[in-house]
Amino acid sequence: MSKKLPFFNKGKNIKNDFIRAESVPKHVAIIMDGNGRWAKKRGLPRIAGHKEGVNAVNKIVRAAHKCNVQILTLYAFSTENWKRPASEIEFLMKLPKEFLHIYLPELMENNVQIKTIGDFEALPEYTKEAVQYAKDQTKNNDGLILNFALNYGSRYEIIKAIKQLMTDVNGSKVSIDSLDEKVFSEYLYTQGLSDPDLLIRTSGEMRLSNFLLWQSAYTEFWFTDVLWPDFNEEVFLQAIEDYQYRIRRYGGV
Repeated sequence: MSKKLPFFNKGKNIKNDFIRAESVPKHVAIIMDGNGRWAKKRGLPRIAGHKEGVNAVNKIVRAAHKCNVQILTLYAFSTENWKRPASEIEFLMKLPKEFLHIYLPELMENNVQIKTIGDFEALPEYTKEAVQYAKDQTKNNDGLILNFALNYGSRYEIIKAIKQLMTDVNGSKVSIDSLDEKVFSEYLYTQGLSDPDLLIRTSGEMRLSNFLLWQSAYTEFWFTDVLWPDFNEEVFLQAIEDYQYRIRRYGGV
């Protein structure tokens, strides 16, 4: 039997007088930015920042679980990240295996389901095998959905969806007159998932960087100067608290 890890605080919700359980965002998406800068500030190689960033993932999955967030989508590797040095890419591709090797037993115990969005088949075999194994093991869980965006790019996702939709229209599987936002959304990687209620970006950058462009039409954005390896439960709760003070009108009054 595997040793119990201090990953989740079973049966306990976050104690915070400012967090209202009835208005916690259902879906939180995070652009995890600043690993390289965190390492540079300490005179360390960039991979040290990525390794420390895994610890931040641990903390935020735990916080989301305790807050009763239903979906947590983490931007782990973008289609543009292939431009980085080969040694850094290789390290990044090994991180999912390392994370899941340590924490999969606890994720299972706490009913977390692992999903991915992105061009999964283009990943290295060792990455695909580790992630697919975790997806298979957790597919029947119905708690927090931990959704990793791996080799994900929103523009590519939209173009891919359009191509498949055109194929289905030409093949009479879909009527052009039936096409609306709901139908189009079913062709995206996020099919079956609700759009993000809250999108967080760390490290002070204020852009989407090709992340969930369609899905974020009415998402609330929250930016922080905190670098991802330093992002913790306290900062996460601050984002949740700020979100709860916003009024979402969806174009109405």
